[in-house]
Amino acid sequence: RIRVAMESDDQAKNRFQSELEFVQCLANPNYLNFLAQRGFLRDRPFINYLKYLLYWKEPEYAKFLKYPHCLHMLELLQYEHFRKELVNAQCAKFIDEQQLLHWQHYSRKRTRLQQALAEQQQAPQQPPQHGNAAAK
Repeated sequence: RIRVAMESDDQAKNRFQSELEFVQCLANPNYLNFLAQRGFLRDRPFINYLKYLLYWKEPEYAKFLKYPHCLHMLELLQYEHFRKELVNAQCAKFIDEQQLLHWQHYSRKRTRLQQALAEQQQAPQQPPQHGNAAAK
């Protein structure tokens, strides 16, 4: 990413923080619905700004994101059809529900994996039994 000409360090820091906050807001489907209903997602300069923000997908910037799901939404916002659909509150509600289901599934799966790993680490290591040794 090229730093804007004649931008001071403080200005660059403020821009970074503002863009970081805005990109993360894109993870919220209700906010996207708000933007769509007010016409921002039809505004060419705003669409160009969304394209510019794709630099957040680079690892050197993505590492600062608290809500990485926003990158998927930013990618989807590059498509006109998706931007048009967001005007519909039912679309935003559906996306919101799907995010919730994803997070619940991820959380449960992660908890099960952590429990299984903890059980493996606590279980004494026994050599495997061969042949009929188990039947004796």
